[in-house]
Amino acid sequence: MDEAPYVTIVLPCYNEQDHVIDEVDRICKAMDSSGYTYELVAVDDCSTDSTLARLQEAVSRYPNMRIRAFHRNGGSGTVRRIGTQEARGEIVVWTDADMTYPNERIPELVQLLEKDITIDQVVGARTSEEGSHKMLRVPAKWVIRKVAERLASQRIPDLNSGLRAFRKSVARPYLRLLPPGFSCVTTITLSFLMNQHDIYYLPIDYAKRAGTSKFSFISDAYRYILQVLRMIMYFNPLKVLMPLALWLVGIGLAKAVYDNVKTPFYLANNTIMIFMSGLIIAAVALLADLIVRSRGE
Repeated sequence: MDEAPYVTIVLPCYNEQDHVIDEVDRICKAMDSSGYTYELVAVDDCSTDSTLARLQEAVSRYPNMRIRAFHRNGGSGTVRRIGTQEARGEIVVWTDADMTYPNERIPELVQLLEKDITIDQVVGARTSEEGSHKMLRVPAKWVIRKVAERLASQRIPDLNSGLRAFRKSVARPYLRLLPPGFSCVTTITLSFLMNQHDIYYLPIDYAKRAGTSKFSFISDAYRYILQVLRMIMYFNPLKVLMPLALWLVGIGLAKAVYDNVKTPFYLANNTIMIFMSGLIIAAVALLADLIVRSRGE
């Protein structure tokens, strides 16, 4: 562990006492067999069960694991951000400790980055949905993904997969954008796409999670939508604002023609309001785009 490893695996752990060691064992066995030098950063996010104690008991058996214990619950996004900032490896892997992702395939993700320098991130694209609230979650995630694809002008097979590997040097400027919750994975995906970094989507299986889900459908779905719009606004505000502005201006002009046909030399108040609203939004869009382009990033 004296030499910097090639791979850092960031593993958020929150109330995973019954299976966290099984997950650690699966990851370490896969990485030991791969030949890659690595470190496994197991971050206990202030668990209220015995997760931290189980990790501390097992650390002697896994020399490549180090434990980071939070004194307050920061959320999976905070864990991943801090874990990535402190990572010593060139390649950073994000995954979960709930037995849902095929973590034995982590070396495969790393290998894709190693062999093709044009790829900056590899995402494990799930081929099925096994999460909680499945009847609501599947259509909601489809809608959010289609909105993101439309705004990003790219196909996104899986917008918020928790299994991914990326180059730390590429991700570093975007770490400050990560929100504390689950939408951090959406953020890192859109950050790469909006800056023309290539992402490779590797199809993976997705298992039913062990333990209790921390996902709240209403609040987390709302945050996903908000984060998608926020990220597009951050990188390309014209994509969000200008279509709305042009529609309002067009409706205002059409309404003005209708008003004058019906009553010559007359414009209704709502016609003026619609037209002016479009112009104001267009001005804000152009100003936001100017601010984005003037950032020295």
